[in-house]
Amino acid sequence: MGFSHWSDSAYNQRQQQRRRTNQSAFTYDHHVRESGRVEVHPQMDPFGRVRESRASDAHPDAVAIAVIFDVTGSMGIVPRVLQSKLGGLMHLLLEKGYVADPQLLFGAVGDANCDRVPLQIGQFESGLEMDDELGKIFLEGGGGGQVHESYELALYFMAAHTAIDCFERRRRKGYLFTIGDEKPYAKLRRDQVRRYVGDALKQDVAVEQVVAAVQQRYEYFHIIPTNTSHGGSFAVKDRWRRLLGERVLLLDDEEAVCETIALAIGLTEGVLDDVDAGVQDLHGAGYGAATVDAAAAAVARTGARNRPLLTGR
Repeated sequence: MGFSHWSDSAYNQRQQQRRRTNQSAFTYDHHVRESGRVEVHPQMDPFGRVRESRASDAHPDAVAIAVIFDVTGSMGIVPRVLQSKLGGLMHLLLEKGYVADPQLLFGAVGDANCDRVPLQIGQFESGLEMDDELGKIFLEGGGGGQVHESYELALYFMAAHTAIDCFERRRRKGYLFTIGDEKPYAKLRRDQVRRYVGDALKQDVAVEQVVAAVQQRYEYFHIIPTNTSHGGSFAVKDRWRRLLGERVLLLDDEEAVCETIALAIGLTEGVLDDVDAGVQDLHGAGYGAATVDAAAAAVARTGARNRPLLTGR
């Protein structure tokens, strides 16, 4: 997938039309709430599916970039920020050459123990279709109060059910960002994999093994918005740090999520010499001072201000 092209002007026209007509970008979420029929959008249902990022004549250097966010509780603002700033993110990646041919996938995660739609995974896209994919996400807003969400289920899907040419043909890892303020469960449960993904595992799998599998194919980061319900929790931060080390980004302003993703990619690709160079790019692209500062602080906390961010390349 991902054969079309990104257009700043088309995206901006779409956003202006929504503002004029007072329409939400999240049309499926509106439909679910109006109808009362709660189910995953057919095109966001991961059951039995493989999501593909394919190179083509139009995109010979396609790089898979997946962003999967928690949609429970106070995390509901994140997808709205992603949608409103998607144009700026794509413009920066392309204009500054962080990634020549980015193909973005969006997904959402909840709690498979209690939510009705705990896993939603879209397709990798290069053009306005990625905005359409965001519009198909149901912002459930549930969660079970256990300070855990089923991130491990989303990670399993990304490790086992994505086909990405950047890695499979060019041995270049894609990017995966998960965003949330709670912990993953200690084990990937085989009954949940069977129900939501369709695979028959022989046994439950430790989350550490799932993380290791996804890291073979993706440069994996987890962003914790620190101002949300559990974002300030030491236990949450410690759990993610034990899993990912410096790849945990503590973000003090969830409005800066796109800026943070851009900085992390630019540094990991080695396009940016340091965080300060990325800050200049963000200012030049028109991002506000407050969100730029928040993004820079999140990345600088990893110790990456004056060196590439654990490139692994």
